[in-house]
Amino acid sequence: MRTLIHCIVFTSIVATMFFATAGNRAWALPQDTPAAIADSGANPIGGESSDSNIIASKRLIEVIRNGGPLMVPIGICSFILLVFVFERAISLRKSRIIPRPFVKRFLQQLRDGALDRTKALELCEKNHSYVASVFGAGVKKWGKPSVEVEQAVLDAGERASNELRKYLRLINGIATVCPLLGLLGTVLGMIHAFDAIASVDPTQADPKVLIATGISQALLTTAAGMTVAIPAIIAYLYFVGRVDQRVIEIDALGQSVVHEISAEALQAKTSTSRQGKSSNKSRQVA
Repeated sequence: MRTLIHCIVFTSIVATMFFATAGNRAWALPQDTPAAIADSGANPIGGESSDSNIIASKRLIEVIRNGGPLMVPIGICSFILLVFVFERAISLRKSRIIPRPFVKRFLQQLRDGALDRTKALELCEKNHSYVASVFGAGVKKWGKPSVEVEQAVLDAGERASNELRKYLRLINGIATVCPLLGLLGTVLGMIHAFDAIASVDPTQADPKVLIATGISQALLTTAAGMTVAIPAIIAYLYFVGRVDQRVIEIDALGQSVVHEISAEALQAKTSTSRQGKSSNKSRQVA
């Protein structure tokens, strides 16, 4: 939860800085383009000046406003996407899920017999990583048959997998909904354009302008929806792949714990130590 709050604050600051900068920046064409020449009132061929100036630039806020009311939910989706992409990028770091120093030290102490059930469980509870929770679930079954220990590890791994996949469905939902919002904006824009053709009085307004306004709204909402959806689906696929990789690693490490603390493993270690002691005694007698 703390990570999510930090991501929301950071995303808000970035979005505020972006819009503050973009609001003062014009989306303008180069000065030597025909549109700029027409805007200055000069005829590039040498004829008479054009009566109507071509608008060569638009501010970002104006572009968003011209997109119609559906630009608002698309903008909200883009903000939510940024927040949870930052949150997942931080939460799915390997050092937070599988801290290598802890894993290496824990498994080595188990192999050396330096840990008992109480000490091992205490170490797992002190470390708040996902792999520690899986190890702790196995340690609670210390000395039980390997099937029972393995089942406990698998259940804990399933819970860890569900935690790691948190918010990924939301990102996938944004990737699905935003193109539909853009398509709806396209339909509404075309409806507006054809309504303008049917109701406008040619003597009072130019139908071409009204048609262009509706088509512009349709294209802007479509572009905005795709602009949000494409990064969302890329982020979703990337994070799903990362989660799958981490889950496989946790499962492999959990099996290593099973092979050290199950009843069969402890019995094998005991018999091996007894054989070693008996062989040492026989050597001393000889």
